[in-house]
Amino acid sequence: MDEKRYRLEIVTPRRTVYASEVLSFTAPGVVGGFQVLFNHASLLSSLHTGEVKIVETDGSEWRYATSGGFVEVRDNTVVLLAETAERSDEIDAARARASRDRAHRRLEERAPDLDVERARAALARALNRLKVSGSRAS
Repeated sequence: MDEKRYRLEIVTPRRTVYASEVLSFTAPGVVGGFQVLFNHASLLSSLHTGEVKIVETDGSEWRYATSGGFVEVRDNTVVLLAETAERSDEIDAARARASRDRAHRRLEERAPDLDVERARAALARALNRLKVSGSRAS
């Protein structure tokens, strides 16, 4: 299987979250989810808030909660530039639930100065973090 590996980097404004060789990468593209395998055609895609899945060369799998960004695939190298990326086992579920509850409250109260799109985006990020972490969203 060594010949089917390629380089993946996940980079956020704060740090490089992941950098290694992988067998598979799956991401939530804005026109639909997609998977990248060895020798994938060149691609540039923007991402929605969602889950990124990685299969490493030893077969282990990792999941990340991301909140949008861009992916470039070229010459067996994939670079994900993400606004945020948190590995499933590093997500603070209590913090995500608190964020979800705040966003719900803002949307229910509808203050005159509420930025509805921002509140909906915050809610989507919190729900995604809970889903990826395996925590109950309710």
